[in-house]
Amino acid sequence: MEDYKYLAIVDWVKNYIATENLKPNDRFLTEMELCSIHNVSRQTVRQAMTKLESDNIIKRVRGSGTFVSEGIHPAAAVTGTIGVISTYFSDYIFPHIITGIESVINETACPIQIAITHNRGIEEAQALSGMLANGVRGLIVEPSKSALPNMNMALYEKIDRNGIPLVFFNAKYEWSSAPCVAMDDTAAGKTVTNYLFDCGHRDVSGFFVFDNIQGHKRYRGFMESCIAHGKTDAEQNVFWYSAQDSTKMFGYEKNRILDILKSSTAVVCFNDMLAVEMLKFCRENGLRVPEDVSVVGIDDSKYAAVCDVPLTTVHHPHSGLGEAAARALLKQIETPDIEQHDILFTPELVIRESVKIINN
Repeated sequence: MEDYKYLAIVDWVKNYIATENLKPNDRFLTEMELCSIHNVSRQTVRQAMTKLESDNIIKRVRGSGTFVSEGIHPAAAVTGTIGVISTYFSDYIFPHIITGIESVINETACPIQIAITHNRGIEEAQALSGMLANGVRGLIVEPSKSALPNMNMALYEKIDRNGIPLVFFNAKYEWSSAPCVAMDDTAAGKTVTNYLFDCGHRDVSGFFVFDNIQGHKRYRGFMESCIAHGKTDAEQNVFWYSAQDSTKMFGYEKNRILDILKSSTAVVCFNDMLAVEMLKFCRENGLRVPEDVSVVGIDDSKYAAVCDVPLTTVHHPHSGLGEAAARALLKQIETPDIEQHDILFTPELVIRESVKIINN
């Protein structure tokens, strides 16, 4: 997948034109104003403007500025229930994603039906079946156990046959052609691992979930960084676990985890939730963070800044991801034949106190 960050700006512009009720030939925002609003580079804005111009949404007049195109037409009204299926709704990043989805869908006055699967395929099947029975207008889905074979393919084939717009968020099944809105998880794993090497660490270990595709991608980024820094045997220091065992494993795998930590100066955790548990495990077993072992997470959840040792992590777009997923779904509903791409958000490193610098 490529970084289609500029497409989020394209979606925003279309929504802005509609909500501000701009008419053909009305003056539009400048590139600098868009850079400021979205906190992105001018290159990204220009990429978005080029796409908008080719789609006949805006037109640029040399010496005069940017205007709404004469070819734009009011968007078709969106009606019907929008189904949102998430693996969890815990006090982590999930409420922020759902809030982002709701903030966009609520502008259409469409009702939203939310279901939680607890990362279980059977509950995903029940949620999909119920929403199909209720005549849902579109679906925004976070897949369950996305790295494992999924038994719900027949339901997704039915969704496709019935022409029901579908957008995945955070991850998607590899066999699906539906667009996905996610953080660039490979880049996330690579970013935090690169930072550890930049701080002088050489013996780096990693803990990754195996049943969600995000774990595989973050592992890939971890390994890409390790190999680039000459640590080609880093996979020997990788611990794989299932999502449901993320806390229990610190009990029944205590000795193995201690062996990995004592042979490492730093550890990359799949997410902040695991990193917080890792901090607790280290404290209970006489390991100081970051003096004895440095710990990094991923997602920049609210726990990252307030835990015992504030975590170095990478920022997840949270509500922005939900907003982008909702806009992508509305685009499908309004223009069924439009070609859509996956949208990836570039992770940004957040440096806190959990990493020791040892290269002075």
